[in-house]
Amino acid sequence: MARNLAEALDVPLVSSTVSRLLVDLNRSIGHPRLYSSATISLPETDRATIVAEYYLPYRTRVEDIVARGVMRDRRVVHVSSHSFTPKLDGKVRRADVGLLYDPGRRGETELCARWKAALAARAPELLVRRNYPYAGKGDGLTAHLRRNFPASEYIGIELEINQKLVQSQSRRWLPLRRALIDAFRSACAGSQSF
Repeated sequence: MARNLAEALDVPLVSSTVSRLLVDLNRSIGHPRLYSSATISLPETDRATIVAEYYLPYRTRVEDIVARGVMRDRRVVHVSSHSFTPKLDGKVRRADVGLLYDPGRRGETELCARWKAALAARAPELLVRRNYPYAGKGDGLTAHLRRNFPASEYIGIELEINQKLVQSQSRRWLPLRRALIDAFRSACAGSQSF
């Protein structure tokens, strides 16, 4: 999804194939779930190596791209693409797509509202929810970047897609990607806020 979005919009892509079983690139240093049960018990030197080799290069690259955009007097819109499991702890998650943002940042709120409306027009069968299945203000890379860049310079959105739509190249996966990209373009078009 991230690759398709970046190609369609001709913007930089930062991606990783590092598993959360090694280190969670979307968690802050010190977060209790930065490491999985497979890596939390490793010696500190091994965990430091994991951070240096996998975590920091990814996070630093994203932060550098945002900083360069801001230095060019641009308001940067950062979309961080993730997926979520259809069921967690026995509870079914009732969404196809989640748009996570900080409700205290007007640009993020407006962009997600517009993106959701544009998706509803293009793919009314999708259940799209805002700040679901997670809170948009929770620990993550976008929250970290919000602390470093004011709302006038940075909009951070986490796009969450239900894995049931991705698994086994579901027949809904290709149309979903097209709808998300087209709806995002529409949401951004003509807005003075972002």
